[in-house]
Amino acid sequence: MALTRVIAEHPLSKYLVNERLPHAWCPGCGLGITLGAILRAVDRKVREGKIDIKKLVLVSGIGCSARASFYVRFDSAHTIHGRAIPFATGAKLANPSLEVIVFGGDGDIAGIGGNHLIHAARRNMDLLVFMVSNLVYAMTGGQVAPTTPTGLFTTTTPYGNPERPINVVKLVASQNPNYVARASATHPALIEQYTYRALGMEGFRFIEVISMCPEVFGRHIGYNDPVSLYKAIKSKTRVKARPSLDEADYDWNHGWVLGEFIIKNNPGYLRTTGRWRA
Repeated sequence: MALTRVIAEHPLSKYLVNERLPHAWCPGCGLGITLGAILRAVDRKVREGKIDIKKLVLVSGIGCSARASFYVRFDSAHTIHGRAIPFATGAKLANPSLEVIVFGGDGDIAGIGGNHLIHAARRNMDLLVFMVSNLVYAMTGGQVAPTTPTGLFTTTTPYGNPERPINVVKLVASQNPNYVARASATHPALIEQYTYRALGMEGFRFIEVISMCPEVFGRHIGYNDPVSLYKAIKSKTRVKARPSLDEADYDWNHGWVLGEFIIKNNPGYLRTTGRWRA
């Protein structure tokens, strides 16, 4: 009796450029987990008729996270370092009917592009921004980043980082946007949940995702394999339904809180300036 080989299509295949797979991310990296969770939320919105995939745009800058724009099968742009948010702003202003997502790392979003982040949040610009934070500049060699916790070793802080990290959740929240949350690649269901909520809103929405970089972050601080780093990050993670902003502070010893810190329904930039178009 002949055996028939059956190949099942992945449920997210229609959103991925499958001919570019397998992807370039390292084994144990949290970027694939994060992108998969975001696409599951997108898929739910598409199936409910709340998003037109032809009007979805993903914009990235430079870095490991930015490679996500190579793999999605909808309009995307791979822009220069730190400039994903202004590029995305231009796309949204040019065609307000678009749903525009920015996907970048902590170096790209909070470091090189930090000024753009602040002013997009201040304007309550109609964008959804994901900052996937692996706590270093990963693609360029593991240098200290604005988000690196105090005391941790990196390639440029061989005696430990002497500086305090930027709490990007608090920074963005201070500009009164509509939505601020923190998730983690160790909790993909939360990434999907927060993305699903944020996709249904206007104004500026920001989701930080704590992620694993086993190569140039984990190895520097003593985690020699992806599983041990994953377990370490998960052990430092606490989930709360509606944490206060005071609970957004973090360090490597005490960990961090995941949750939705701000949920508002204020008119976004396009509505307040009279440029809204459904």
